[in-house]
Amino acid sequence: MTSIDLNADLGEGFGRWRLTDDEQLLSVVTSANVACGFHAGDAATMRRVCEQAAERGVRIGAQVSYRDLAGFGRRAMDVPPAELAAEVAYQIGALEVFAHAAGTRVSYVKPHGALYNRVVHDEEQAGAVVDGVLLADAALPVLGLPGSRLLELAGKAGLPAVTEAFADRAYTEGGTLVARGEEGAVVTDPETVVERSVGLARDGAVTAHSGARIEVRARSLCLHGDTPGAVDLARRVRERLTESGIRVEAFA
Repeated sequence: MTSIDLNADLGEGFGRWRLTDDEQLLSVVTSANVACGFHAGDAATMRRVCEQAAERGVRIGAQVSYRDLAGFGRRAMDVPPAELAAEVAYQIGALEVFAHAAGTRVSYVKPHGALYNRVVHDEEQAGAVVDGVLLADAALPVLGLPGSRLLELAGKAGLPAVTEAFADRAYTEGGTLVARGEEGAVVTDPETVVERSVGLARDGAVTAHSGARIEVRARSLCLHGDTPGAVDLARRVRERLTESGIRVEAFA
């Protein structure tokens, strides 16, 4: 039977501000990418999400990013490799404290926002992320875009490289994500997102922004938690996957 992991970005709040419905999404997804304080999240939020994830058997992933709270981690930054590696390890270690306290552990690492897109092509920044993961835990899987420099370097370093796809983001014909600033970069129609989810899981393919059919083979499918109606959409995606004979299970 075909299987797919469902992941979502969670814990993306700060202080009294909450962006994602963490508790409800944790009843749907199998993996939680938890913000580690650099683009969003704080100590109390990290602890709460880890406890809720542990209660539901959801795998916890460290969603590492550039130090950019004001820009939500979506602004381009140039960080020296040694500094970036240390900051990646720092974020993983901070989340591990709360995961351990909840009776579980950090199971994987996923970059966020500008860092995620940068390490698709930038070997230096990708290498720094890999170095940071190795510093924190040399056995942690790394989640990223198929064909990215990040996953290539992670594999060479002995880290499990796990491919990811996005049902609600437009793709270029080269298999990368259309930049958020471009028209149509985010797929907003719920039924289209659901259909794309099934196609990605079952066929390993999706229609690019240009209309061309491209191959995108992934072990995990990202459901963005900060979009309107995210919880209902996530439930619809999971229900349709199950109805289509696709098993939903964590990769880690």
